[in-house]
Amino acid sequence: MNISVLNPGLLTTIQDLGRSGYQKYGVIVSGAMDTYAMRLSNILVGNEENEGVLEITLIGPSLKLEAGTLFSITGADISPTINGKKIPRGRPIYLNKDCILKFGYCKAGCLSYLAVAGGFDVKKIMESKSTYLRAQFGGFNGRSLKKDDILRIGVKSSKAIKIIKKLEEIKVKGDFIAPSWYIKNFMIQNTESTVIRVFEDRQFHKISEKSINKFFNSKFNIDIKSDRMGYRLAGEKIELKEKLEMISEEVSLGTIQIPPDGNPIILLADRQTTGGYPKIAHVASVDIQKIVQLKPNDKIEFKKITLKEAEKLYFKREIYIVDLKKAIEIITI
Repeated sequence: MNISVLNPGLLTTIQDLGRSGYQKYGVIVSGAMDTYAMRLSNILVGNEENEGVLEITLIGPSLKLEAGTLFSITGADISPTINGKKIPRGRPIYLNKDCILKFGYCKAGCLSYLAVAGGFDVKKIMESKSTYLRAQFGGFNGRSLKKDDILRIGVKSSKAIKIIKKLEEIKVKGDFIAPSWYIKNFMIQNTESTVIRVFEDRQFHKISEKSINKFFNSKFNIDIKSDRMGYRLAGEKIELKEKLEMISEEVSLGTIQIPPDGNPIILLADRQTTGGYPKIAHVASVDIQKIVQLKPNDKIEFKKITLKEAEKLYFKREIYIVDLKKAIEIITI
């Protein structure tokens, strides 16, 4: 089975959880920006969580899908339709006939994830299907999708086949079948300011007391220069107690650095392997999803928590993932 690209959208790439274990060679992790939404999308169609998906940014593509395709969409609401009819997100969808899947304008969030049962049949590089755009490797020919690209779909898992059989029991006429059930906690909420929970990082105590107060009591805007490497913030300048000369250290997803101009940078999927700027805080992993779904000029504010609290939030989310898998298994019996 294949997917034909009629219109690629603004930026559509194949991503998975990234290339872990190669940073010591200078190879970045890359991968999906919103790994939570990506994992949910795969689970809904019976894939392994780390299967490659399409990451769709702000303006989505138009795709021709073949009859028999099982897919799901999570993350941002980019107004998806099948043959002009609005379709639900957060649940598996099975096509009865060849259809055109088209995305419209972005209503909430900015990154949407499309998973297909069987995943995308592309070569793994360093154990990952993720596209690294700057280095031009991985994914589909190392680049974002273009018009007339043909994406091959892999073999469906036994879980996917069970989901399809269950959906076929729903006696409805039309181009597609979708269940009444859906997953929770994947919706993107529009609010005036998004609260991001962080805990102290290595150089936290190197910033001035005044700047600590600014950091936790001010709102920051997402700068237009933000990208997959990191989100730059504009707002109150964060200052150090004194000039600090650093040897480059390791960085990770969610590290918050303070460059010489005092504007914080939150490191994301395409972050470098090491960094020489002070690391004052680290975003709780469960809140990475909130950050990456924000657009330029959206506002955020920081709330301090402990590392232990961040770990508890992570475990709570992972328990939900486990429960979701069990629930889908029960539904498809």
